[in-house]
Amino acid sequence: MSGRSRISACVITLNEADRIAACLDSLAFCDDLVVVDSGSSDGTREIAAAHGARVLEHAFEGYRAQKDYAVGAARHDWVLCLDADERVTPALRASIESERDGGFADACGYRFARATEYFGAFLRHGNAYPDRVLRLFDRRRGGWRGEREIHEHVSVDGDVRVLVGDLEHVAYRSLDDQLARYRRYATMMAAHMHARGRRGRLLNLVVNPCWRFLRGYVLRAGFLDGWRGFLFACLEADYVREKFARLWLLGHEGRRGQQ
Repeated sequence: MSGRSRISACVITLNEADRIAACLDSLAFCDDLVVVDSGSSDGTREIAAAHGARVLEHAFEGYRAQKDYAVGAARHDWVLCLDADERVTPALRASIESERDGGFADACGYRFARATEYFGAFLRHGNAYPDRVLRLFDRRRGGWRGEREIHEHVSVDGDVRVLVGDLEHVAYRSLDDQLARYRRYATMMAAHMHARGRRGRLLNLVVNPCWRFLRGYVLRAGFLDGWRGFLFACLEADYVREKFARLWLLGHEGRRGQQ
C-alpha cells in the first residue's frame, strides 16, 4: 500500500540467550531489527544475528540511555521498543500492522497492554495488568526522555492511541531472579530520588508498602489472580519498603557526615 510505513524494532540485551530468540521471532514483521548488547557472554549476540538483527555493542550507562541509543541506531523513524523478555502477541501484531499499513495516520505513538507471566500463568489483575506501555512511536516526535535511568518511559509530543492486543512479559526466571531484580531497582530508585532532593522518612517504610499492596491486591482486584496475585502483591510491597529504607539511609548517612 502506498501509505505503508516502515518500523524498526529496538531491543537491548545482556545475557539473554534463553529469551532473545522468542522476542525477535515475534518481531519478524518489522522492517529492521536492532539489538544493542552491553557485553553478553552467553551467545546472545550470535543468536540475535542469526535471527536477522543488526547487533551493536554499547557499554551500559543506564536503561533509558541504552534504549535511547538503540532508537538512534534505527533505520526508520517509527520504532517499536521491546525488552528481551517481551513478545508481541498475534493480536497485537495485527493491530500494529493495521496502523502501519495506514501510515500511522495522525498518531505520534501507541500504547498497549502488557501481560506479565508469573510462575506458569499470566497475571490479569492488580498492578500487573493492563500496565499499558508506550512502546511504538515516531522518534521525530518523542523518545526515551528525562533523566531517570530506572523505570524509564517514553513520551511524545502529540496524539497517543491505544492498540488492541497484549505485549507478553516473561519477566522472571525464578523467585531469586525477581528478588535480585527488585533489589537492583530499589537501589537505583533510591539513589535517583536522593540525588534529586527527595528524603525518606521512617513512616514511608510502613505507609507506602501498605498502600502498594492495598491498591494492587484489593482496589485493582489482584486477589482474582489467586496465590500468584497474592505473592506478586507481597513482593511489590517489599520492593517499595526496601526502596524507602535505602532512601532514608542515604539521607541519614548524609546528615551524619555533616556533623
